[in-house]
Amino acid sequence: MKTVLVRYTARDDKTAENEALIRAVFDELRSSAPAGLRYNAFRVADTSSFVHLATIDTADGSNPLVKLEAFKHFTRALGERCTEVPVAIDLVCVDGYESAEPHRVA
Repeated sequence: MKTVLVRYTARDDKTAENEALIRAVFDELRSSAPAGLRYNAFRVADTSSFVHLATIDTADGSNPLVKLEAFKHFTRALGERCTEVPVAIDLVCVDGYESAEPHRVA
């Protein structure tokens, strides 16, 4: 299992475009549902800074994200949308907790 955190800052005039490209990646993820991937993207409140967190736990260690057309499109011009270029950081999990999705009452 591998967990990677990526952080960067988009140009103010490219923040909305960046968010739209991120949403397209998640749309494709939801339709293709690749196994072995946990992925979240965040924008730091009141800024143009973004943080992405991906945990890859595939049998062969490959990252399903890089195969997605929407992800390829997202990364193609990412550097041009940024004032602070993406920095990838490999993380080692010390411990964790994940609660179950709460049940909604109709």
